[in-house]
Amino acid sequence: MNLFALNTPSITGEVLCPGDKSISQRAVIIGSLINQDMTIVGFLNGEDPISTINALNAIGSSIEINNTSVTIKQRETAFISPKEDVDLGNSGTGMRLMMGLISSLGINVRLVGDKSLSKRPMLRVSEPLNSMGANILCRDGMPPVQITKGNIKNNFSYDMPIASAQVKSSIIIAALAANESVTVKEKYQTRNHTEKMIDYFGGSIKSEIIDQENVIYLSPSKLDITKPYKVVGDFSSAAFLIVAGLIAKESNIIVKNVGINPTRSGLIDILKSMGGEISIRNQEIICNEEVADIHVQSSALKGINIKGSIIPNIIDEIPVLSIAAAFADGQTTISEASELRVKESDRLSAISYGLNSIGKSHELFEDGIKINGSKDDISGIPEIDSFGDHRIAMSFLVASLRSSEGIHVRDCANIFTSFPGFIDVMQSLGVSINET
Repeated sequence: MNLFALNTPSITGEVLCPGDKSISQRAVIIGSLINQDMTIVGFLNGEDPISTINALNAIGSSIEINNTSVTIKQRETAFISPKEDVDLGNSGTGMRLMMGLISSLGINVRLVGDKSLSKRPMLRVSEPLNSMGANILCRDGMPPVQITKGNIKNNFSYDMPIASAQVKSSIIIAALAANESVTVKEKYQTRNHTEKMIDYFGGSIKSEIIDQENVIYLSPSKLDITKPYKVVGDFSSAAFLIVAGLIAKESNIIVKNVGINPTRSGLIDILKSMGGEISIRNQEIICNEEVADIHVQSSALKGINIKGSIIPNIIDEIPVLSIAAAFADGQTTISEASELRVKESDRLSAISYGLNSIGKSHELFEDGIKINGSKDDISGIPEIDSFGDHRIAMSFLVASLRSSEGIHVRDCANIFTSFPGFIDVMQSLGVSINET
């Protein structure tokens, strides 16, 4: 699917942020493990969470989805070894978290994915899980992933060599499913939805800073469901709308029900430091997660330097942050972000390709990018390749707000993996996006 977005000088309105993709997937995995009747509301009805539900059902869960509502029925039997491969589609989160879960279930499962997922690194997950007592084989370090019965150790401790919430969560879920203790240490704190969810359901989990490291401890836990779980809005999806509001020449928008977990929402601080007119309203706590409405107005942005501990916090938002930087006054440098090389695409190269296409000067590094921003609009009608990556596609569709004649973006079907309502939401704000 190819899309064309027209130049839109003014956007306005209130929109509801879709459910968080990461939280939606964790909720069905942990909910299946708890094995009680459970209702999840605000679920992201996107391709990635649906792939995770299908994978869980393939190993014996009983999960039904109705729009944004999910029901999990208590199982009468143990999890099972499926006769066929379990397909996670494009979902890296689903595959990595399922690796942790399945490692502790005493079943045999072969996990596969689409062309993109089959190129993503899985040794970062399989190696610590195998050290923990799992039995996992990967093809050249990538999917397919073969998991057979293992024996998860008690009191396993792991020092994270890279900042990855997926790896951390996979280890924690493996210990949770095996009813064993585990300690995970990370140099930079990554998104903590797994820890917050386990705590919400009554698990014995805590974290503390020791010698500048974040240390998470999980003890054997009996989780319990007392009421429906509500998924807050996805900050990574809201990021596209926030940046759209900032770079549009005239804007006044409110994005409602946005999860602002401090381990996810660092982009707000960055954009404010760039001069972004952003305000937080109606803050509350829902199911252990912070949530709020975000008000955004057109802003004169300026370039800044971004590196260090904030990078894991904003890793999924860097593509759309690059669009903000492209229209900021001065230079923005993003470094220590080599993790972008192993996402759905090589996102650093994809960002560079897109910036070349829209005529924005920049310099690409192995671990980052330097963008020479300007207030100049995009001339002509550039054509962008998304490289099969939903975040690249949506970022450059947002850039159309500062184009003179519009932007073509190729291969946009991937948007449905994480933000299936993106086109409708953007159109409700006044942006014209149509299939070509």
